[in-house]
Amino acid sequence: MLGPVFNREAIVLPKRTSTFTARGVYLLSLFLLMCTGYLVLDGSRSLAATSDAAKFGRWMFTLLSPLQLVVLSALASVGATSSVAQEKDRRTLILLLLTRLTGFELVAGKAAATLLSPLSLLLVALPLFLTLPLLGGVAPEQVLAVFAVTLVSVMGAATVGTIIALWREKTFQSIALTVLALLFLVGIGEIAMTLTGSSSRVAAWIIAISPPRALTAATTWSLSDSQSVMGVVAYCIVGTAASIGLIGWGVARVRIWNPSREVRLKSNEPETSEEISEIAAASAATDIGSSATHSPHSVPTPSSWKVRAPRPVWNNPILWREIRTWAYGRKVLLIRGVFALIFMIIAAAIYGQIQTGVAMETAGRIGRVIPAVTVPMAVLGVVSLVLTNALAVNAITGERDGLALDLLLVTDLRPSEFVFGKWIGVLYVAKEMILLPMLLIIYLGVANVMTYENMTYALIGFINLILFVTMLGIHSGMNYVAGRTATLASLGTVFFLCVGIAICIRQNTT
Repeated sequence: MLGPVFNREAIVLPKRTSTFTARGVYLLSLFLLMCTGYLVLDGSRSLAATSDAAKFGRWMFTLLSPLQLVVLSALASVGATSSVAQEKDRRTLILLLLTRLTGFELVAGKAAATLLSPLSLLLVALPLFLTLPLLGGVAPEQVLAVFAVTLVSVMGAATVGTIIALWREKTFQSIALTVLALLFLVGIGEIAMTLTGSSSRVAAWIIAISPPRALTAATTWSLSDSQSVMGVVAYCIVGTAASIGLIGWGVARVRIWNPSREVRLKSNEPETSEEISEIAAASAATDIGSSATHSPHSVPTPSSWKVRAPRPVWNNPILWREIRTWAYGRKVLLIRGVFALIFMIIAAAIYGQIQTGVAMETAGRIGRVIPAVTVPMAVLGVVSLVLTNALAVNAITGERDGLALDLLLVTDLRPSEFVFGKWIGVLYVAKEMILLPMLLIIYLGVANVMTYENMTYALIGFINLILFVTMLGIHSGMNYVAGRTATLASLGTVFFLCVGIAICIRQNTT
């Protein structure tokens, strides 16, 4: 129904051992989290009473639901982006465009093929979530509402990733813009909810565009609460309509975006010495003919041709290329601009918390799990880590997919020059994504939100994480042959590291 692109993935996916391994690991991880939560709560008080079991079931439901939403949405978005980007890097997307495949079969087939893995994980986790109502505190309708919101969110994330990857040429541009676009959508919902208030009549419509708010409404699903019911239903309708609209837009534009302008320019460049000599002779004849009408004695020579002077290259050509050229495309400026916009939004939110005094309140006295200023800072830090890691992976996979890595390995470049050249180059290209969060941490120290000692620890920890994710990306790019596998392995490591830290913080402060 969706064409040969989807059919091939649907046939090949069940034959891979990694498919069943991922399902087992995912379900086992959720089950281990439930066991850990049980041991933590049972150590503080007995869960023999029915009320305690109901509280445990409710607590685990509110913990696992957002975790599943974030994990599967990230897997769908990054998987869709890397799948299309891999086709572009290997120049196989152009071959698909030359076939009789329709735009719908190509775009919808790619998006649906990417959804096979995350949707199978979602289906595997359903029986585990249905055991929570047996403990009490959770209704089966709430579980189904949460899974409906998660399903729509995963479909939307995969659609956004597919469309952006078909639009952009570079892998890093596609991944970065996908992450920033999804984060910007979440930010719009949070800003709108803050400005209008949760008791406003338009709250249900704000829930319709905000995945976190829709998930919160689904966890409190009750037929007596008309706002949550309307919000969840509206989110499912709006999310599905938006995904269909994006697919339709991609179908209409896929053969306009591809092949891109960069590929067309490369195809028009002369490749052989005979073509170059013919072009030079034709241009010289044209110049002679035009100059003969003005000055018969001035005959252009090859030395008078307008040729750009060669640029001096550093002792480490890898580092020179990373810093002095547009190795990742000029659209990196757009990514920097979007990240700066998100930074300004988060900085404005933190500034408002400081002015109202909310940022100065400790978590223990106000009943919060963590201080209020920690959440926006954590979001900005995670986005910075993800983008820097994606850039590091693409620094290696781009060379391999462009068939340049083997050429670099047979030159006289030392391994240290290649590795440290890529490492330092990635840090330079991502300097805005590194320096802006550090400036915000310094501002929190100057504003007395945290002590100077804690500010120093936060800066040192953030720098160590940046260095770690950068080297992790380079290592994954060199260790995995396929660019999609390297991207998913590296970003998955960073993502689960952040999620694990968040879960440990949540359990230790509950």
